[in-house]
Amino acid sequence: MMRWSWTLAVAATVAIAHAAPQDRTSRAERPAKNPLEGNAQAISNGGAMFRTRCAGCHGPDARGYVGPDLTGVWAAGHTDDHLFDIVRRGIPGTEMTPADPQRVNDRDIWQVLAYLRTLSAVTTAPPTGDAASGERLFRSNCSHCHLVNGRGGQLGPDLSRIGAGRPRAGLVGKLRGTSDMIRPGYDPVTLVTRDGERIRGIRKNEDEFSIQIMDTRERLQGFLKANLTELTMEKQSLMPVYGPERLGDRDLDDLLRYLSGLRGPDAARR
Repeated sequence: MMRWSWTLAVAATVAIAHAAPQDRTSRAERPAKNPLEGNAQAISNGGAMFRTRCAGCHGPDARGYVGPDLTGVWAAGHTDDHLFDIVRRGIPGTEMTPADPQRVNDRDIWQVLAYLRTLSAVTTAPPTGDAASGERLFRSNCSHCHLVNGRGGQLGPDLSRIGAGRPRAGLVGKLRGTSDMIRPGYDPVTLVTRDGERIRGIRKNEDEFSIQIMDTRERLQGFLKANLTELTMEKQSLMPVYGPERLGDRDLDDLLRYLSGLRGPDAARR
């Protein structure tokens, strides 16, 4: 069996991935308050754009699906200007990608925000659970696979900003196993070598002749496909299901309170 391991050197491409696109207007020139708030035509246009461009992640009612609930963002203290920046520049570490200024102009963003503003009066239930207890649960159950602010494992996605990228319902679905969504880059795979060794992990790279994975012990390994008897792309995430018998409702509530508050190490400066 030909088998080898790599030591990865992470290049400066990360800096390119996080580079912000150029706005059509500079931040200094842009109004801090939405100039289209309350404009009936803008609200109508914004609603249509939201359903086309945003509902797939945030839900048709903006109450959250893959992305977070947007109906309470103003009540949470966000400003028009800050929300504009989020749409334009995205949120690193989440599926919230930047809005390409060549395809989405400033007026489009203001119209979508004008529409969302009309939904901001929706009453949401106050958060419950004990975040400190939730953090302890996370450290004992989840941190061997997930990073938070540079601490933890790497087999699963970095969760440092998960509170900005997932609604509570989405987190519940993932923990309870009712959601089958797998974040790109974390596709589970099972390999069987010619000597019968079965290896599970996540696919990191693949070409016609070889595949590279991170196994469940976080070892980066590569295999020639000719030396494998099975190569199966799994549909079920490597993340275990935390059913009520494994994580009670009270503990789930505490864990959700902790996860929902994770918005990155620089959140306090936003």
